[in-house]
Amino acid sequence: MRIAIPTAGGKLAMHFGHCEAFTFLDVDTAKKEVLGAETVQAPAHQPGLLPVWLSERGANMIIAGGMGMRAQNLFSQQNIEVVVGAPAEDPRQVAESYLAGSLQTGPNVCDH
Repeated sequence: MRIAIPTAGGKLAMHFGHCEAFTFLDVDTAKKEVLGAETVQAPAHQPGLLPVWLSERGANMIIAGGMGMRAQNLFSQQNIEVVVGAPAEDPRQVAESYLAGSLQTGPNVCDH
């Protein structure tokens, strides 16, 4: 599995559409471990671009702080699972918490 996490300042960015970069974490779901990480500069924000861009880079999941319903639907069309309400923490820590089943999510911080 490849998890994409929008980041700003090295932490999960609360709104994925306005992040500085994406950290891609390749994970082994059976062993529940992170195998590798890569950070890639985010493209300029354009509505509808990110789901395709992330899919082209092999992402099957995005973990974000907030995301509007339109974006969630576009990710679903690309077969990318969406988790929202994640905390602004280190991307590896977020992924490890998700794999361990202990990721504490709150409300979706995006209301559009």
